Amino acid sequence: MSDHVLVLNIGSSSIKYELLDPGTGARTAVGLVERVGDGEGRLIHRPKDGEAYERREPYPDHQAAMDAVVAAFAAAGPDLASLRLRAIGHRVVHGGTRFREPTVIDEKVIEEIEALSPLAPLHNPANVTGIRTAMRLFPDIPQVAVFDTAFHHTLPPEAYTYAVPREWAKEHGVRRYGFHGTSYAYVCRHAAKLLGRPLGELDLIVLHLGNGASAAAVHHGRSVDTSMGMTPMEGLVMGTRSGDVDPILPLFLLRELGLTPDAAEQVLSSGSGMRALTGETDMRDIWRLADAGDGHARLGLEIYARRIRKYIGAYYALLGRLDAIVFTAGVGEHDARTRAAALRGLERLGLVVDQSRNEAASTGARAVSPPGAEVAVLVVPTDEEAEIAAEALAVLGSNQRRDQ
Repeated sequence: MSDHVLVLNIGSSSIKYELLDPGTGARTAVGLVERVGDGEGRLIHRPKDGEAYERREPYPDHQAAMDAVVAAFAAAGPDLASLRLRAIGHRVVHGGTRFREPTVIDEKVIEEIEALSPLAPLHNPANVTGIRTAMRLFPDIPQVAVFDTAFHHTLPPEAYTYAVPREWAKEHGVRRYGFHGTSYAYVCRHAAKLLGRPLGELDLIVLHLGNGASAAAVHHGRSVDTSMGMTPMEGLVMGTRSGDVDPILPLFLLRELGLTPDAAEQVLSSGSGMRALTGETDMRDIWRLADAGDGHARLGLEIYARRIRKYIGAYYALLGRLDAIVFTAGVGEHDARTRAAALRGLERLGLVVDQSRNEAASTGARAVSPPGAEVAVLVVPTDEEAEIAAEALAVLGSNQRRDQ
C-alpha cells in the first residue's frame, strides 16, 4: 500500500484537509470544517470512494474540530488506521528567518512558531493549536511544518530590508518575508516542465492571483523579490486586503477616525481591496457588474490590473530578462479577462496573449501566448497540498538518511 500524507491547513476559524498519495497525486479524501469557534459549524468530508459526509454542529475550538475530522474518517472512510499514514504535513504561515525549509515538529519547534505569532497573529496561533491537536490524536505519526515564507529565504538584503531604523529589524524582525511560498515552489517547477527547460536557467515572474494575491520575481529557481512583505498585507490589490497604501494611512485612521489599532487592521485586511472598491470579492461577480455598466466595478478592475502591471514592470527591470509570466491560483487560472487586462499595453516588452488560447476552456497547465512568443505567458494550476505532502516526505527521507 502506498504511503499517505494527511495535509492540514488550519486557519483562524477553519480547517481544510486532504489525504494524499504523493506518489500518484491522488486524493483519497478531502474535507473542510468551517466556523470554528463561531456558533454552528459545518464539516463536509468527501472520500474518493464513498458518499460525502456532512455534519452541522458547534465546534467551540480547533481541538473539537480536529476530533470531528477524525470521526468523519471513521464514519465515512477511508479508515486511517488501515492506511500507511507516513506523515502529517502542516501549512504554517510564518516561519520568520528561523525556518527556511520543511521541519520535523517537536516541542522546541512549536515554541519557536508560537514566538513568531506577533508577525502573523491571525494564523500562527491557529497553526500551533492544530499541530498540538494532531500530535495528541496521532502521537506516533511524524508531523512536519511547511512554511509559506520558506521559498523566499533567498531574497537578497536589498530586497528584504526596509528603510527603517536598523534596530527594528534586529529586535523585532521588521523586514520583508513574502508568502504563498508552497504555491511558488510547485508552480515554478511545473512551469519549467511545461517549457521543457531546467528551472535553474529560467527567469520567471509568477502571479498568484486568488482572494489573497502576490507576485514574485524568480531568478534561476530562487525568489529575488516578492510583493507581500512583513505580513501578507503588502503588494497587489486583493479580495479584502488593500495591498500597497501610504504607510501613514493606519495612523491617520487612528488619529482622525478614532479607530483602535485592531479596528484599523481589520478594515485594511478584511474591509478593503476589491470589497471596498466594488462591494464584491468574487471576480466573476465584479465582471458581471462591470458589464452591466457599474462604474465602481469598472474602476476596481482597472485598479486591480494596473497594480499587477506595475509589479510586472518592476520585476522585469530587476531580472533584466524574462522567459515567462506565469499565472496561478483561482483568478490567475480561471479568469481569462483578468489575465488579458494584466498584460494590456505590455506588448513592447514581448508580453502578448493569444485570444483564442487565453479564452479556451481548459484547466490544465498551458501556454496562452502565441506560438513562438518572445516571452511565454503560462497558466499553471497550483497544488499547495501536493507540495506540502511532497516536502513532508522529502524531509523525513533526508532525516532517515542522516540517521543511518
